[in-house]
Amino acid sequence: MKRYILFILILPLVFSCDTGTVNNRNPNIPNYTVYLEINLSLPQYSNLQFASNHVVNYSQGARGIVIFNAGSNFVAFELACPNQPYATCTTPMTINGVNAECDCDNTVYSLFSGQSAGQPYPMKQYRVDVSGGTLIVTN
Repeated sequence: MKRYILFILILPLVFSCDTGTVNNRNPNIPNYTVYLEINLSLPQYSNLQFASNHVVNYSQGARGIVIFNAGSNFVAFELACPNQPYATCTTPMTINGVNAECDCDNTVYSLFSGQSAGQPYPMKQYRVDVSGGTLIVTN
C-alpha cells in the first residue's frame, strides 16, 4: 500500500518536468535550417568569452542571428522582428548593449530572455550547444 501512495505522489512530478524545448511557433518568421559553429578561440569571437557580450552572424536564419553570453550560458536569437510581418519589416533588429530593438516598431527585447513586455511573441530562439571551445547553434 505504501508503494502505491508513493507512486501516486511521484507521478505528478514526472509529468510536470520541462523537456527543455523552446516553442518557436511564430507566424511572422519563416523557418530556415540553421547550423552554425563558432570557435571561441578565433579573434572575431573572443568577446563571447565574457558575460553580456554578443556576436552577430548575418549568414544564417531569416535576418541573421545574435549569439549572446548570458553569464552562465549562451543564447542565440533570430534578428527578424518577431511581432512584425516578415515581408513588411525587412531590416534586422539592432543590438544595443544587452537589448535588441526592432526598427519597425521600436520594441525593445532583452537578450537574456528574448522577451519584451506586452508583446505576444518573444524573439525566436535557437539551440546553443557547447562542445569544448566551440558553440554549435542549431534549430
